[in-house]
Amino acid sequence: MTSRRDFLKIAVAGAAALSAQGLRGGTPAASSASVAGANDRIRVGVIGVNSRGFALATGFAKMPGCQVTALCDCDLGALAKTQDQVRKVAGNRPAGYQDIRRFLEYKGMDAVVIAMPDHWHAKAAIMAMQAGKHVYLEKPTSYCPSENEALLAAAAKYGKVITAGNQRRSWPNIIAAIQEIRDGSIGRVRNARTWYTANRPSIGRGRAVPVPSNLDWDLWQGPAPRVSEFHDNYIHYNWHWFYRWGTGEALNNGTHFVDIMRWGLGVDYPTQVTSVGGRFRYDDDWEFPDTQLITFQFGEQASGCWEGRSCNSTPSDGAGLGVAFYGENGSIFLNGGDEYKICDLKGNVIKQVLSEYPFEPANIINPCEKLDTFHFSNWFDAIRKGAALNSDIRNACISTQLVQLGNIAQRVGHSLEVNPENGRIIGSPDAQKLYTRNYEPGWEI
Repeated sequence: MTSRRDFLKIAVAGAAALSAQGLRGGTPAASSASVAGANDRIRVGVIGVNSRGFALATGFAKMPGCQVTALCDCDLGALAKTQDQVRKVAGNRPAGYQDIRRFLEYKGMDAVVIAMPDHWHAKAAIMAMQAGKHVYLEKPTSYCPSENEALLAAAAKYGKVITAGNQRRSWPNIIAAIQEIRDGSIGRVRNARTWYTANRPSIGRGRAVPVPSNLDWDLWQGPAPRVSEFHDNYIHYNWHWFYRWGTGEALNNGTHFVDIMRWGLGVDYPTQVTSVGGRFRYDDDWEFPDTQLITFQFGEQASGCWEGRSCNSTPSDGAGLGVAFYGENGSIFLNGGDEYKICDLKGNVIKQVLSEYPFEPANIINPCEKLDTFHFSNWFDAIRKGAALNSDIRNACISTQLVQLGNIAQRVGHSLEVNPENGRIIGSPDAQKLYTRNYEPGWEI
């Protein structure tokens, strides 16, 4: 486990590596009214701490100049476990809340980290900004495209510093790889491919069982229309594969790599999106595709795609996940970690950049603990000093929306024409119905 001393060294290195302008992809963030100076401690609360949130709470607790002061989770067991973990690594036991509304009333925090299930992301972020908190929002930014619009409007209204968990935008060698593209190392780049492979087991057919005594099932469902019965295969991870709460593999993992694809190609919204695939491996309750190919056309500027295989882990280009950029004079391959290689048109490796920081793709909770600190430091610099965010909320919402459009195309069974100015679907009434969602009364955005 990484020590506070290790995190300090990495954070300092990260600040130096990210000091250059030009690849950050955002405008300078507003400085914080609640954090007066660069040396002041930032008090952080984390909400949703069962899985990824547990890793984030641990990572932030180790950061210099930061104290994790409060935690929130609908599951009291996950809450207590993470309270114990923060005390173990940082010496203090954070306050604990089961209800997000009471959590946001807590006065002892300046910023909130959101790692809840996807159907909660935009709603929780907006509530946090309304409560005067800066926000670190795990990807995807939202459940559906209309929530991206609401999130951007709230960010503009409340003026808080909000970043997204597309942490690769802060990794030193990924930044260097994008700079290689900008510098013309492989000539003009007009096409990119992204992929993710896994070997996920079946989730079976759920059985109605009593709600666990430590779980507030109503709060867990939050903005989503209610399900009266609780099934034994809903939580804590399988919610990803149900339409009501999750967004499938495309947004669970695809968002990271589609974001890098957009960054490297220098594109925003597409003009056309298609998707093919299906649930091919198992006959169970899993609703999203386990095999999916989404393609993006950006007018005459560029094209790209994302391939997801949730039940077949055969590597592609030697890696189980990654991004490939294809240029006139060669290609650049990023394998998911903080490293890359450049090949000529014959496939010969002409440059390879490796990383000293480990990346564990099989670790679904915390694959890149040391690398995460680069991203945390950037958010803190934005709060304290108004530094530009590496993953600003506008870019994060665009990347999220691309993959959401892919899922919509998959569900309606045809390609989507898209307005490249705002990402909205042109025509297609059936697809436009999925641009937004129905909400539980009282939990609307």
